[in-house]
Amino acid sequence: MNNLAFSITKTIIDGFDRHIHLFIEITQSAQQRFQQCQWSDIQKAAKARTTFYEQRVKETFNIIKKDFLIDLLDDELWLQVKRNYVELLAEHNQPELAETFYNSVFCRLFERKYYHNDYIFVESTAQRLDERATPVIYTSYQPAKKGLEATICDIMNAHKSTVPFVDLNADVEVLIRAFRRKALKTRFKLEELQFDILDFTFYRNKGAYLIGRVLSPAGETPFIVCVLNDEKGGLYIDALLSKSEDMAVVFGFARAYFFVDCQHPYALVNFLQSLMPHKTKADLYSAIGFHKQGKTQFYRDFLNHLDNSNDKFELAAGIKGMVMSVFTLPSYPYVFKIIKDKFSPSKNMTRSDVKSKYHLVKLHDRVGRMADTMEYSEVAFPKDRFNDELLAELHQVAPSLIRYEGDLLIIKHLYIERRMVPLNLYLAKASDEEIEQALFGYGKAIKQLISANIFPGDMLLKNFGVTRHGRVIFYDYDEITYMNEVNFRVKPVAITEEQIYAAEPWYSVAPGDMFPEELATFALANPKYLKAFKQHHEDLLAVNYWQQCQQNVADGIYEDVYPYPDKFRFCEMRETNQ
Repeated sequence: MNNLAFSITKTIIDGFDRHIHLFIEITQSAQQRFQQCQWSDIQKAAKARTTFYEQRVKETFNIIKKDFLIDLLDDELWLQVKRNYVELLAEHNQPELAETFYNSVFCRLFERKYYHNDYIFVESTAQRLDERATPVIYTSYQPAKKGLEATICDIMNAHKSTVPFVDLNADVEVLIRAFRRKALKTRFKLEELQFDILDFTFYRNKGAYLIGRVLSPAGETPFIVCVLNDEKGGLYIDALLSKSEDMAVVFGFARAYFFVDCQHPYALVNFLQSLMPHKTKADLYSAIGFHKQGKTQFYRDFLNHLDNSNDKFELAAGIKGMVMSVFTLPSYPYVFKIIKDKFSPSKNMTRSDVKSKYHLVKLHDRVGRMADTMEYSEVAFPKDRFNDELLAELHQVAPSLIRYEGDLLIIKHLYIERRMVPLNLYLAKASDEEIEQALFGYGKAIKQLISANIFPGDMLLKNFGVTRHGRVIFYDYDEITYMNEVNFRVKPVAITEEQIYAAEPWYSVAPGDMFPEELATFALANPKYLKAFKQHHEDLLAVNYWQQCQQNVADGIYEDVYPYPDKFRFCEMRETNQ
């Protein structure tokens, strides 16, 4: 029994170690891709890396089923397997990630009734990492030793690798001015300052990011220095973010995952959370590429929240969807989405089609405009936490996904994502200035999505949400597709009386046809909204704009999408000082 238990344990940990090896290998390649401006390869690597975890879980599951003929759960055997696993993790660098991997393999092997802490890691044992000496993941610099400019140059050169800066001294001069203007806590004598800089660069899309903090008598100032490649063989500093709120947007839930080569994710997440306290550990694990660990951490936080709250789940605000039913817990800032058993007749798709759309979004660059989602199976909720209206809705629209086990309601499959205010509801209560800003964001979201090869499909206002930062995010994915699958057309002009008064289109409309000018009539029927939209995005109502974007995507032209406002960019400061 002990030999069998150890062999199973070793198989699972070996599967995890293979996952980490491959994850690190592809993560380390991001630096070279950034230096060589291999933007298309960065996209491909990001997509590939997101699939690594499930591939390794599947491999490990298959080995256990084949080599050990595991079918039914042997209580004594699997209790020993878990004990062995805990022992093997005692000196592991990523024990919390390895626990999640174990859970994934176990839950694929056995049914839900065994999903408790005797057999899986509902509660983590990795807190012992807090008792160890914290791994050294950052370097401290004392600017008084070499001077401010020289110290910052040393920091930047420590991260640049083989590509030089175009004019580092000029960049550093602008950077110092930005710090002095924006970060009041850094206005001290050099002898009173210390810079703590993480020892690895964060890469994503066309950007590289150095992250750290300035310590002074006034406290701590977190910051991100954003570096770009001019695609001519040189780097330059593009922006400085020195407030937690601004940094949090760079780590937002609508962004692609970073490539960051850190062997101690637990220590890294703790450091990042000290800089951005509003970000949860779940947010940060996902942001650095460990999205499965983000799901695990989220679910633990969620269970803790259920234990410490008493409000009830209810239907989410907004117009009901034709494909998804959405509910929420008022005290928790997330929504829970399930796919209905039957769709509206106008929705010609299956549950499998909808899942594939959500999977597409998971793998694609979300350019800060599509909400990341967490997908769960066999989720248990306390039945008494659902209000009557919601229970009736779930039984009516998705009975195949609902069952009961004692006092628990089990949902077979659902998605969880950050709760936002639906754009249509936001606009209904907004001031004129807020309307203009929101519709600017709405148009900007559409433009950034289509430049990233995502055609949103249904662009009604109800399918977009407004975050607490005021950003407009798209979150309804059942009709998204790639740009090359859409035929952008000019709407034929009605000439005859019969055509003018036709109840249905008198012209042929093929699947995939899209008439941009209809945005004005379907999504923006309110004249006030249309007027505000046209101030910034009238080009979205013209077919040639969409066709040009479509051609750009086909030609491999990747638009620059910055995860920070233009006002933070140093090009603005340089132009001001010229």
